[in-house]
Amino acid sequence: MDIQVFTVDAFTNLPFKGNPAAVCPLLHELDDEIYQQIAAEMNLSETAFITRLSPSADFTTGSRFRLRWFTPTNEVNLCGHATLASAAVLFQHKKNVNPTVVFETKSGGLSVTQCGERIVMNFPLNPPTRQDPNEFKDIIKAAIGNLPVQDVYLSSSTKKLLIRLADCCERSALTSLKVDPVALLSNEKSGKVKGLIITMIGAPDGQPGYDFYSRFFSPWNGIPEDPVTGSAHTVLACYWSDKLRKKKMLAYQCSRRGGELELEVRDDGRVNIAGQTVFVLKGTITL
Repeated sequence: MDIQVFTVDAFTNLPFKGNPAAVCPLLHELDDEIYQQIAAEMNLSETAFITRLSPSADFTTGSRFRLRWFTPTNEVNLCGHATLASAAVLFQHKKNVNPTVVFETKSGGLSVTQCGERIVMNFPLNPPTRQDPNEFKDIIKAAIGNLPVQDVYLSSSTKKLLIRLADCCERSALTSLKVDPVALLSNEKSGKVKGLIITMIGAPDGQPGYDFYSRFFSPWNGIPEDPVTGSAHTVLACYWSDKLRKKKMLAYQCSRRGGELELEVRDDGRVNIAGQTVFVLKGTITL
């Protein structure tokens, strides 16, 4: 059996930047074990599998599809960059005729719309709640050492812990951090945390005017550092919208690859996350 596979760099307009995802459009469902084996073989932070909801549908005319995401070690409930990449495969390579498609996922229906060179995803917001930093002092110490902390929040629905660096920190304090994934794992075994967001206020008055910066680590899911993370921004968008009193924001995840996300917090408890994509590989997996 041959399976088509694409590698797509998401949240960037340049190859080898942003976050790469593998995308496999499938004519029918496969066993979960095969999904996991393919994801481990691709060895990217996520591999996405698109399947048709009915045998009569196709990738060109269909408007609803099933979408699942696998890291090299496990399935996840929500992934932004691989959703962006999957939509790009449908719109650009499969020439889907619909301006909007909907993915049925473990996080419900996610609508995705082609808007010129950008793709806009409609995701649920995941509001975090303020935490006592002492409760997470070991993981905070392992992640950022002695850097000053302004806020600690936790999104219990996504198990993402948010650490905001104090506003006196320069951007270089965030970009130069060398976070040891083994140390994170050894200092957080409670199961409360499956992802770590480190964020700081941006420079919205500069160019291009980023409202905030972030980095994201998830060794609990087999991802030491994720280059650009859409799902983390369902937490970040909620946090920073409240702190900055803004609905529309421009964010930059300043990993080594880096990536840009346009955010719009909606009144219905959801967020629009927009970005661009670049195709870097098209191939075939033979099973």
